[in-house]
Amino acid sequence: MSRNWLSETGSGFRLAVQISPNGKKSEILSATDEALRIRLQAPPVDGKANEALIRFIADQLDLPKSSVQITHGFTSRRKLLDIRTSALTREDVEKQLSIT
Repeated sequence: MSRNWLSETGSGFRLAVQISPNGKKSEILSATDEALRIRLQAPPVDGKANEALIRFIADQLDLPKSSVQITHGFTSRRKLLDIRTSALTREDVEKQLSIT
């Protein structure tokens, strides 16, 4: 399966996501060619969904929150995240963000 939602950068990875706020729980729903679909428990007000997304991805990858940053799409459901890490390989990221 093509994983265009994940690409390598000089400092780690770039992750394309599409979020659905106000879910019963935060979870990865599926992956398309362009984005990893994630449901977040947080509402889309006052940056709460963005904070929840950063916390969720950091927890999934076992990284500090400071390693995950939203670079595009602050007010959109589609977002680009930069993940700064030298400890993880592409395979590690794909495995830890796998759909269960």
